[in-house]
Formats: sequence, structure tokens, C-alpha cells
Amino acid sequence: MLVKKYSRARLTPHRRVFFQLGLALTLLIIYIGIEWKTVDRIVSDFNTISLENIEEEIIPMTERIIEVKPPPPPPPAPERIEIVADKMEIEESVLESTETDESEAIKTIEIDEIEEIIEEEVLEKDIPFAIIEEAPVFPGCTGSKAQKRQCLQDKIKAHVNKKFRTQIAQEIGLSSGKKKVYVQFTIDKNGEITNVKARGPHARLEKEAIRVVKLLPKMKPGLQRTRPVRVSYTLPITLVVLDH
Repeated sequence: MLVKKYSRARLTPHRRVFFQLGLALTLLIIYIGIEWKTVDRIVSDFNTISLENIEEEIIPMTERIIEVKPPPPPPPAPERIEIVADKMEIEESVLESTETDESEAIKTIEIDEIEEIIEEEVLEKDIPFAIIEEAPVFPGCTGSKAQKRQCLQDKIKAHVNKKFRTQIAQEIGLSSGKKKVYVQFTIDKNGEITNVKARGPHARLEKEAIRVVKLLPKMKPGLQRTRPVRVSYTLPITLVVLDH
């Protein structure tokens, strides 16, 4: 019987591959052998340690000294002691029992209705116009709270522009440019204009600003928690002085 040979089972065509693999493996083994390092271990003999050269350290003993303060001297004895005879008789007070018995009648106490007294909160300080709950109402202003507030500001500006005598700035000889006069006043609980103060670059301008503000009409007072209060208002007046 003839043995059949297959071309795939022949190793002859793969000799070059096997040679290269063997050569690479040989080079790897040689490289590892060259790079391999060994370290010598030195084991010391603990039995050969000599304890004769170790000096014994002597720790000195310390003693803590506590300073004891002597007690204070007793108070001096009085020169003369008087003995007073106690002749007052002490009366013993008898405590009566507060416990009740079934036989005792219980008296009922009638309590009238308690009337609740509501103290009105007095708001004495001036409340700034910017935070007042309900702003004062200028005569003729209507609408919502915001509309009444804006209407009051517009009416005050129009009043100042109409009543203020601007020629005073030229009469006192102010330099050209913008000049401001700050006026602060109070609208009291009755809607009257009070406590008017002014601060500006000249005394005549301050006096004129106070005069104009005092000419404002009576208003409906401002309300805080539904109660009339005093409202402080600050009004800046700007004057434009032209060149002479």
C-alpha cells in the first residue's frame, strides 16, 4: 500500500520561518543571561553584638516643690462680749390644710367677659416717600397707587418750574453750568407742607426754593398700615446758568 503525501504536510517550505524563530529565541536567551544581575546578601550575626560598650544612662531624680501658703490669721476677737437675754416669745404659725372634702361646698367664681384692648401703634418718625405704602395724593391726581405716585412727582416738578424765579441765578453772578438746589420737606398727617429745608450753592437760591415749596397745595396725607403718617420728600432742583 502506497503512503500518500500531501503538499500541505511538508515542512520543507517552512524551514526559513523555523530558522528565524530559533535564531530570535536564542538571541533573547543570550540577552537575558547578559542582563541578569545578582545581589549578594549579607546576613549579620546578631549573636556577635557586644553590649559591653553601651553606657548606662543615669536619669536624675527630680523633686517637685509645692509652695504652701499659710492660712490667713483669724479675725480679732471683740474687746467685750455682751450677753442679751432672749425674752421674746415666738408664736408658732399653724398651717391650715388646703384639701377639700366632699361635704364642703365648692363656690363658683363668675368672671366677666374680658375686653381686649387694642393699643394703636403710633408712628412718629417720618417715612421716606420711596417706601411709603400709599403715597400722598396731589389734588387732581387719580388712578392706581403707582399712577398717583407718579402724578404727584409730575405736579411738583411742574409747580417748581412755574413758580421758581430763575433770574436770581444771574443776579447773584453764578458761573455758567448746572447748579442744583436740594429741598427736603415733610407732608404731615393733615397733608400740609412742613419742615422745609434747602441746600444749594447760594443762600438766595435756597430761600427761593423754600418759598416755592411752601406754595404747594394741601394734599391727601400718605398712609402706612391704613393710618395717616408723615412722609418726607426730597426734591432736587436743577438750574442751568448760561454765559452772560
